[in-house]
Amino acid sequence: MPLVFERRSSEIEQSYRRCREITKTCSKTFYFASLFLPPDKRKAIWAIYALCRTADDIADTSDSPEMRLAKLNAWQHELVAAFSGRPKQPAMVAVADTARRYDVSIRPALQLLEGARKDITVQRYDTYEELLEYCYLVASTVGLLVSPILGYEPGALEYGVALGRAMQMTNILRDVGEDARMGRIYLPAEDMRRFGYTEHKLLRGVVDAEFIALMSFQIARVRELYRSAAPGIALLSPESRYTVRLALALYGRILDRIEANGYDVFTRRAYVPLRTKAVIALATAFGRK
Repeated sequence: MPLVFERRSSEIEQSYRRCREITKTCSKTFYFASLFLPPDKRKAIWAIYALCRTADDIADTSDSPEMRLAKLNAWQHELVAAFSGRPKQPAMVAVADTARRYDVSIRPALQLLEGARKDITVQRYDTYEELLEYCYLVASTVGLLVSPILGYEPGALEYGVALGRAMQMTNILRDVGEDARMGRIYLPAEDMRRFGYTEHKLLRGVVDAEFIALMSFQIARVRELYRSAAPGIALLSPESRYTVRLALALYGRILDRIEANGYDVFTRRAYVPLRTKAVIALATAFGRK
């Protein structure tokens, strides 16, 4: 019998509370949307988020690339242990319980670690297709992990893959400046060449006509990804649809904020204030824009 079944209920609940704090602290938008799920699904979503966030944090530390890769390998051992019902770290107790309750596959989690390794070993992307593959590894895999929790009908997963890519592209556009300070440029080089915007200007944080045209082009792409993902919401379990619809609306609003900030993603962070989130939540509930 897997070890997770032998854990005390108080230990499992404590682990879920830890995952909740990680989610609430690290992604206010994701956390806000999750609050509208039924309690059991909500906790399971937090467990998956904590799993993914830990991999992301390891990739973003100031340690040497070799050290970060070694830590990701160690985290993979922790992940395999949890999905096998033998969690070692406290936060992974909730992951093990979630995997057991909802029959979550380990494969997307292993793919997500591939994406985290890319954050360490790959600093540039030449084409949009290469970037989409990266977005699949670090974000669409999250959708595949949470799909068994949300509940879905056949055909839903391809829409979830598109939504994951759209959300990750939104993060990339929001974090252009922050990533540049870490030496990473996710904007496809082919697009930068197309709009005449150089890597040198990006690393200096220059917002000019060429950069605005480049960002406008990328934003239009992401909005199309959101539109292509939206029909999949109807294929989710009824109690999960509102949360995903809300998450889509909230992340889409980040794109609006980038535009409202004059495309300055170097000195201004595009975020959705809590009051605005509440308004969007109400508008989403009543099916209004």
